[in-house]
Amino acid sequence: MRDKMAYTTADMMTCAMSRLLQDGEVAFHGVSSHMPMVSMMLAKALHAPSMVHLNIPGGVNPSTLRNTSYSSAGTELVRHSESTFSLLDVFDLSIRGKLDVAFLGGVQFDQHGHVNASIIGTPDNLKVRLPGGAGSAVLIPTAKKAIVWRTKHDVRTFVEHVDFITTKGNLWKIVTPLCVFDYFKGRLVLDSIHPGTTVEEVKAQTGFKIHETEVPVNAAPTQQELNTLRKIDPNNLRAIEFK
Repeated sequence: MRDKMAYTTADMMTCAMSRLLQDGEVAFHGVSSHMPMVSMMLAKALHAPSMVHLNIPGGVNPSTLRNTSYSSAGTELVRHSESTFSLLDVFDLSIRGKLDVAFLGGVQFDQHGHVNASIIGTPDNLKVRLPGGAGSAVLIPTAKKAIVWRTKHDVRTFVEHVDFITTKGNLWKIVTPLCVFDYFKGRLVLDSIHPGTTVEEVKAQTGFKIHETEVPVNAAPTQQELNTLRKIDPNNLRAIEFK
C-alpha cells in the first residue's frame, strides 16, 4: 500500500495521463479539463518537449497555468501562448487524421466503448440532462488516440449498457482513480491498476464483467514528477474535479 500522504489521487491520474503522451504529438484538451491540461504541461516539462499543446480557447503551447480560470478555457491560455489555433481548426485537423491525442470526458461508459454524455434515464423517463456530446462526438471517432478521464469509478459510471450513446468506438484509454482501461477488439479491458488498488476492487466498482485477473501496477509518481507538478500547477488545479 502506498503512503497516502506522499501524493494524491489527482497526482496519480495526472501522471498516468502525462505518461501516455509522446514527444512530437499534437494533443488537445477541452473545457473543464484541468487534469489533462496539467498532464500536458507535465509531459512537455519532462519527456515530450516538442509536443504541441492545443486547447479550447485557441492557445498553442501556453507557458503558464498560474492564472488559468476555473473552466480551463480562459483567455490566459491564449495570452500566454506561442500562437493561436481555433477550435474549428482543431476539428478540421482531427477529421484529416492529424490530431494525435484528444482528452475528452463522459459520464457513463460500457464494456463496448460507448460513451454517454447526454442523458441519464431515457427520453421518456429523463432523470438527468447532461452537457451533451459537444466536441466528443467529432473528436472521439476521428482523433488518433482518444483519452477519456473520469474522477469517479463506480457501478453507476461503468455500466453494462449506457443509457444513451453519445459517441462510440475509437477510444484508446480511460483513466480513473483506480485504473487505466484499454479499448481492445471492441471492448474495454483492464490495462493497469494504480498503486494501492487491487483487481478485485476494480471488479467490485465496475458494472460490467472484467475478465483480466493479473494486470501490471502503474508506477507511483516520482519525486521529479511531483516537484514539477507543484511548480507548473501551484494552485492544484488538477484536483478541482475532486472537490
